[in-house]
Amino acid sequence: MFEQHVVPELEVLYRVARSLTRSQPDAEDLVQDTLLRAHRSIHTFDGRHPRAWLLTIMRNAHLNGLRRPTADVVHDSDDAMRTLASSGPGPEGFVDQALDTAVARALDDLPPRFRRVVEIVDRDGRSYADAADVLGVPIGTVMSRLHRARTRVRKQLDTHLDPERGDR
Repeated sequence: MFEQHVVPELEVLYRVARSLTRSQPDAEDLVQDTLLRAHRSIHTFDGRHPRAWLLTIMRNAHLNGLRRPTADVVHDSDDAMRTLASSGPGPEGFVDQALDTAVARALDDLPPRFRRVVEIVDRDGRSYADAADVLGVPIGTVMSRLHRARTRVRKQLDTHLDPERGDR
């Protein structure tokens, strides 16, 4: 079952992993993690929509990797380093939080027909065909709404992150 459903999707997995990580070694690690997770849970797979199933596993593995605290590679006995590390999020944490808030706001501002297609395809990792079935619309409508929704979110984020750029 694994070879039948998973192996044909390897090229797509590598391509998506590369776009998520922007690094070939990280993409390879993400695909390997995805394949291990898929192999462990193949008994729960019903045989339908293997690409959607694998991409959902990949997305979750990627998000879990982003959430996982990084290992402390350098063991420094300096108390100041420990205090700094435990003092809370650094500037990156605040930027990430601001970006998360801006994205959530941009998605909330979308009309329901656009927001729903983004939730189904981008958040839930389902295929265009699945989204079309859920929404009861043609697949072309799903693609069009998704494009329009992403364009609106991108424009709102541009305006939020760089007000001068948003006016263009």
